[in-house]
Amino acid sequence: MDSMINRYTADRKIRSDDAYTPGDVGGKRPDRAAIVYSQRCREAYPDVPIILGGIEGSLRRIAHYDYWSDKVRRSIVVDSKCDLLLYGNAERAIVEIAHRLAAKVPVHDIVDVRGTAFVRRQTPEGWFEIDSTTVDTPGHVEAHINPYLMISDQARENGATCAREDEAQTVADLQNAANPSSLPSSSVKPLQFVPSPSMPALRGKGTHKVPPRDLSVIRLPSYEQVKSDPVLYAHANRVLHLETNPGNARCLVQAHGEGHTARDVWMTPPPIPLTTAEMDAVFDLPYARSPHPSYADENGSHDGATKIPAWEMIRFSVNIMRGCFGGCTFCSITEHEGRIIQSRSEASVLREIEDIRDKVKGFTGVISDLGGPTANMYRLGCKSPEIESACRKPSCVYPGICSNLTTDHGPLIQMYRKARSLKGIKKILIGSGLRYDLAVQSPEYVKELVTHHVGGYLKIAPEHTESGPLSKMMKPGIGTYDRFKSLFDKFSAEAGKKQFLVPYFIAAHPGTSDEDMMNLAVWLKKNGFRADQVQTFYPSPMATATAMYHTAKNPLRKISRESEKVDVVKGEKRRRLHKAFLRYHDAKHWPLLREALKAMGRSDLIGNGKHHLIPTWQPLSDDYQSARRKNSTPGSLKSKAPRPGQLLTQHTGLPPRKKS
Repeated sequence: MDSMINRYTADRKIRSDDAYTPGDVGGKRPDRAAIVYSQRCREAYPDVPIILGGIEGSLRRIAHYDYWSDKVRRSIVVDSKCDLLLYGNAERAIVEIAHRLAAKVPVHDIVDVRGTAFVRRQTPEGWFEIDSTTVDTPGHVEAHINPYLMISDQARENGATCAREDEAQTVADLQNAANPSSLPSSSVKPLQFVPSPSMPALRGKGTHKVPPRDLSVIRLPSYEQVKSDPVLYAHANRVLHLETNPGNARCLVQAHGEGHTARDVWMTPPPIPLTTAEMDAVFDLPYARSPHPSYADENGSHDGATKIPAWEMIRFSVNIMRGCFGGCTFCSITEHEGRIIQSRSEASVLREIEDIRDKVKGFTGVISDLGGPTANMYRLGCKSPEIESACRKPSCVYPGICSNLTTDHGPLIQMYRKARSLKGIKKILIGSGLRYDLAVQSPEYVKELVTHHVGGYLKIAPEHTESGPLSKMMKPGIGTYDRFKSLFDKFSAEAGKKQFLVPYFIAAHPGTSDEDMMNLAVWLKKNGFRADQVQTFYPSPMATATAMYHTAKNPLRKISRESEKVDVVKGEKRRRLHKAFLRYHDAKHWPLLREALKAMGRSDLIGNGKHHLIPTWQPLSDDYQSARRKNSTPGSLKSKAPRPGQLLTQHTGLPPRKKS
């Protein structure tokens, strides 16, 4: 868990609790824990290599926007002073580096392991450096063919020859060979260009050649550039996300510092995804399936005062896959785990369920989740390995499901059925997020899910109803939600169950206008939804939506000085307004909503009818406070004591005074 997201809310307020600490006690870890712990390790053990990993490091491997300080920070490799950063799921990298360190290889010589970042002073010899430190520079230009050239001249321009000239030259060569004395003698010889054996040849068709990817490194704009120029920050973010496919990604390098302090943060391509056999080997290791004993109470228990809420949530859950090809811009799963789905075998999953049944204390027969980053991407992927290794699309399901993507939920359905049939298993719930745009491709899967694996409520995340913000999130339109809801209701009725969908929405996401939030609120009321908990957009490091938030540019398209601008919701008042639209039914938000609706020219939504969004009246309540809480005091229903001789009625306070 990222230490900053864990400690602060989306409004930058310190949380009063911490789900990862015994007793749910907040404030037990420092801000930016990865940096603090690495620096303390360096102080205590100056000669021991520091290998940093985890999601906090993964999302900060290059210069990144820090929402909590509202500025661009350096790569965590520089700030933490670590020797190597392992980003993503780094099982293979950990094993490789451990073997090399055991073989006495200096840590600074370990520079070829995938999924690592480290500091270098300069680009090694033999590498092709591709300069991507600027925008709006002209790319490769193909020459126009001169219409007045003869056929032989055109052929010569393209590096070829004319057949007629070749035939004439052949005749001339035969005649010259028959009469050598007719040839003029000359000591002048033509120059011959021979490729250097130390440099690999350029590749490509025609006259436009490119260096080989395995020896190419893209130079991103430096830390100093992205810190001062939002356009270059957006450009660097776009390049980073284009170089995330392990099949075609190139190394990246970003300069930090100038002059004698200059150094490069070098990032190797992402790790190769694990095979099913390798995933099984990782998950079949003898894990303790319990928090560390140091967190337990005097009886060795993790209940009561030492209960860890985050552990309770996953205590009886099973992870069946990793990765996500959804590409949602506000999510950082892809930046950490990658887009290629890595699935366990069915046998491995069933073994873990049996281990939970037989070994985990307190198991009651209910598996709380059988999923991963997404519930229904198990064994889904590209139909062609060649296409998959060459693809550079940020999502396989946006703007529509790719024709090369398999959407067969058959293996997942079969696993559900076998897991339910295990002895001692009473119920298996699906708690992971569901990609309903994939689920509607398999009505059989929806029926299986609704009939056996929903505990009354199913959480899904349409995130919004309007096309503007959805296009910046890379999420499907609300019509897909409607199709899924019709299947959900149909199969729930067939199963004789009364079940409900709980949709999740995001307020204040980049690209969202006030009108978009108003339309969402109208949709919520029309469909009878009242959101109890609302998520305001949280700019996490390295996410595409965070780049939009910081730069007001759209990295989903090519970045230039004049490229598309994004409406960014900043400022406390506007963020509160967007959140208030989602909580339209909460009376404490009505004054702010009335003011906004009048300013938007939508006073027609203010009234006391069913078709109105909010009423014209404000209730008297103990808990109402104005939007600016620090300048207001709670209202009160308690009336003052009546004056002597005052007649008490239902308007001035009942019951009447007792006669003395």
